[in-house]
Amino acid sequence: MSVECQMCGKKPLSGNSVSHSHRKTKRRWLPNIQKTTMVVDGKEKKMKVCARCIKTQSKIRS
Repeated sequence: MSVECQMCGKKPLSGNSVSHSHRKTKRRWLPNIQKTTMVVDGKEKKMKVCARCIKTQSKIRS
């Protein structure tokens, strides 16, 4: 399953997890992807969208 927002294209970021002793191990920060039904061009469509896009759409609608 792809971890990418179908609306804004947000993808996972990578970096280091740094411990107290400053040892570094690789890690990933995943976007908060949710399956939702959104209205696109007047039709309902199921999409995988990040939480920020869902919040923005609810602000635009109301």
